[in-house]
Amino acid sequence: MAVHTARGEVSQPATHAHARTIRTARLRARRNVIAHIVLVIFVIGALFPFYWMVATSIKTLTESLQSPPTLLPRHAQFQNYATAFHQAPFGRYFVNTLFIAGVTVFCNLATSVLAAYAFALTDFPGKRVIFAILLTTLMIPFEVTLIPNFILIKNLHMYNTYWAQIVPWAAGTFGIFLVRQFFLSIPKEIFEAAVMDGASSWGVLWKVAVPLARPALVTLALFSFIGSWNAFVWPLIVTTSDAVRPIQVGLRQLTSDAGNNNFPILMAGTALTIVPIAILYFFVQRQLIEGVASSGVKG
Repeated sequence: MAVHTARGEVSQPATHAHARTIRTARLRARRNVIAHIVLVIFVIGALFPFYWMVATSIKTLTESLQSPPTLLPRHAQFQNYATAFHQAPFGRYFVNTLFIAGVTVFCNLATSVLAAYAFALTDFPGKRVIFAILLTTLMIPFEVTLIPNFILIKNLHMYNTYWAQIVPWAAGTFGIFLVRQFFLSIPKEIFEAAVMDGASSWGVLWKVAVPLARPALVTLALFSFIGSWNAFVWPLIVTTSDAVRPIQVGLRQLTSDAGNNNFPILMAGTALTIVPIAILYFFVQRQLIEGVASSGVKG
């Protein structure tokens, strides 16, 4: 509290308090400036590879091989995109990938919702043990299951088909865990009220649980779509025909056709494979953040 003298002057304690406030504000402002500078550096570091990809994709072959490299293309060659698109059957690759990713997302959502509902809202013997065993599969590397899955696909006569790229990913532990955690975060009173109104277990699932779990389902759908879109090793192993191969394997084919040193064509093809994912993320980023934030860990 400021104490005034007979002449109206502020006493010493009030002056010191005001000085401390100013110093604290200045220190906080400096910390904010430093934090923003660090964030800007990280953002530039994260975005620069994408800029370099786009910049290289519209350079000439000669300019792309110059040393030191140029940051800005001297003569933009937008026809590189058309060349890359026709160098390999990208149209077919896009159709294949959209079909594979779409069916995989649908199957993953369906199996995850059904399994998550069972683990979260029903009681059956050994539920916790089975769920714990299911979670342990998250720690098994993909390489460990590669050969057994390949043998299984071969014996089921799915080799070199769409289904060889869909069936192994039609269900996943991560999706079951994510949706289960979201179901557990919903108040039980909502489900009990639905049951009292005469809803069956099937009705509770599709009319109550699934609509409320939309953020988690959008998150799972996006992760599943991106995983299927970016798949390379498994499709490369189980396919031999361009008629069923996805776009990432097609990008490898472009590397063979265009040459390993034709960086403008390679970067143009790479940019073409990224555009759909970027557009998808732009439209669902809000639901993605909500799904990740709301699917907290609960017993």
